Amino acid sequence: MARRERGLIRKKVAELAGVSEATVSRVLSGVGTVKEETARRVMEAARQLNYVPSALAQRFALRRSGNLGVILPMLPKVNLFSTYYFSEVLSGIGMTAKQRGYDLLLLFREPDEPRDYANLFRTQKVDGCIIIGAQDVPSERAALAELREGNHPFCLVNQRYDGEDYNSVDADQRTGCREAVRHLLAQGCRKIGFLNGPAVYSNSKDRLRGYREALEEAWLAFLPERVLLGNYSRTSGYQQAKAVAALVQAGHIDAIIAANDRMAIGLLQGLKESGVKVGEDVALIGCDDSDIVRMTDPPLTSIRVPFFDIGSEAASRLLDAVADQDGSAAFDVKLPVKLITRASSSAAGTTKA
Repeated sequence: MARRERGLIRKKVAELAGVSEATVSRVLSGVGTVKEETARRVMEAARQLNYVPSALAQRFALRRSGNLGVILPMLPKVNLFSTYYFSEVLSGIGMTAKQRGYDLLLLFREPDEPRDYANLFRTQKVDGCIIIGAQDVPSERAALAELREGNHPFCLVNQRYDGEDYNSVDADQRTGCREAVRHLLAQGCRKIGFLNGPAVYSNSKDRLRGYREALEEAWLAFLPERVLLGNYSRTSGYQQAKAVAALVQAGHIDAIIAANDRMAIGLLQGLKESGVKVGEDVALIGCDDSDIVRMTDPPLTSIRVPFFDIGSEAASRLLDAVADQDGSAAFDVKLPVKLITRASSSAAGTTKA
C-alpha cells in the first residue's frame, strides 16, 4: 500500500475514532503509549474501514501477547506428547486457539519447582493460561490464589478444589464410575474392587465417590480392602496385579475398575502373568477409552472421556474470559462420559461389542 493511501486511511480512522492522526499512527504502528480504551476505538474504526494492521501492532496496542499459555507437569519417564490424555487435550486446545488467532506457549513444570504462575502475566508472556495436572497441595493452592488476586484469566483442566470456584473444564467422572459399577452388577458381579489414583487429583475423588454411591445404591457394602492405590501409570497397575490376583483367587473380588486405561493395561498384563484370566475369572474396566484398549487381549471395556472436547472447551471458554472486561465469563463445565463395553467386563467370557 502506497504511503499516500495509508495516510488517507489513517486520517479516516482518526475521524471515525475521534482521535488525532498521531494517536492513530502510534496505535497502528505499535509504537508509543496509548490508553487501552483509545487503542480499542482506533482498532474498531480500522476494522470498519477494512484496514487490517499487523498482528504485532494490534497486540501491542491492546496490551496483549497473543499467547495462550498451557502449563504441563514434567513426569518422570513419560513422553507427554505420546500419552493419549495429554495429546488429546493439547490437540483440542491448539485447534481452538488457532481458530481464535492465538498461539500456544507450552510451559513445563518440574514436580518440585515453585508454582509462580502469576509471573507469566507480570512479564506479559500470556493473555491467559490453562493448567493441566494441577494438584491439591498447599503450593498449588497458593499459586492459584495469587492468580485470582491478580485477576489473571486462567482455567483448570480435569481438576477442581473444594471451597473454590475457579474456572474449570472437566468430565463427569463420578457418573462414569457409577455407570461402570451398574454395568458390572448387570453382569452378575457383586464383589467389585477399585484401583484408584492419588487423592491430590479431584478426578480420583470423583471416581471413588461414584464407585461408592453405586455400591450403596445396590445395597452392597463399601469395603476399604477392595480399594487399591496406583499413580495413573501402567507400571503402578502392573505392580498391583499380584494383590488383585490374590483377592480374585481368594474369592474376595470378581471385578475391578481401574481409574484410567494405563493402570488397567498394566493390571491386565500382571493378571495374565499370575494366571488370572480377565473376562473369565475377573471382569475389568478402565477409564479414558484410549486407542490401545481396542487392541488388548481381551479388548478393554472403558469409560470414554472426551479429552479433545475438554481441551477445546477450555480454550474457547478461557479466551472468552480474556475478552470479557467485567469478569462475567466465569465457568465450571463438566462434559458427559460414556461407558464402552467390550469383552474384558464379562465375568463369564461373553464378548460385549
